[in-house]
Amino acid sequence: MAVRAEATLTLASPPLDERSKFLRRLVVRTLHGGERGHVGSSMSLVEIMRVLYDDILRYRPQEPKWRERDRMILSKGHGCIAQYVMLAEKGYFPIETLDTFCRRDSILGGHPESSKVPGVEASTGALGHGLSIGLGMALAARIEKRDSRVIVVMGDGEINEGSVWEAAMCAGKHKLANLTAVVDYNKIQSAGPTREIQDLEPLLDKWRAFNFAAVDVDGHDVNALRDVFRKLPFAGDRPNAIICHTVKGKGIPFAEHDPNWHHKSKIADEVVTKLYAALE
Repeated sequence: MAVRAEATLTLASPPLDERSKFLRRLVVRTLHGGERGHVGSSMSLVEIMRVLYDDILRYRPQEPKWRERDRMILSKGHGCIAQYVMLAEKGYFPIETLDTFCRRDSILGGHPESSKVPGVEASTGALGHGLSIGLGMALAARIEKRDSRVIVVMGDGEINEGSVWEAAMCAGKHKLANLTAVVDYNKIQSAGPTREIQDLEPLLDKWRAFNFAAVDVDGHDVNALRDVFRKLPFAGDRPNAIICHTVKGKGIPFAEHDPNWHHKSKIADEVVTKLYAALE
């Protein structure tokens, strides 16, 4: 199993299976519809989103505000296409809506809005706020004696924000075992490698210092992700942290590890053709 307690993990991900390729093709479809979007930031999230929505989260697409649901907050809101794809596939809205991404009057913006998109728990993309929102939701679940889980998915560049660590400190204090912080650790943010901009290591030790039960995992290994998420909570008296080691642009060889593919403000038809070809 690809889970380790150390701060670094060498990825030996299995080849992408047909479901992971299919979901990435839906990401490309969405990018094509909007002619723009966060390419690398969405591709690194696909397996995390896949496992959460296929195997872990408790939800009702026809009743998005069901009181007993689990809450999943995508704090790195710029990776929203990966979430939109899963929400569409699960029936929160028609899959054809993906074609309207970033178009006038579409519900699907470049960052997710909870007032517009069924299944989106929080409007995010002003980075650093998701964990604080999740903290409040986890406290509310405890007070109301609900067994709802709260999972907050963050980017590694995002956790440069001090508000993340204020929320982590508070979550550790309140021993919120129903709260899980997930870090999409692809090691590249918009301006370059995280190690050069603001080195995060030792990342596991940081979360543990804030009283989180923390592990790391290959974020593209579907079986390993399932195994880790199914073990939640890791401890009965601490919040949880899962560091998912991923590849920016995963599945698109010419975009992998390349900060230039963090976001594209214009995606031409010939580029779309190349993206689809990479996923054959």
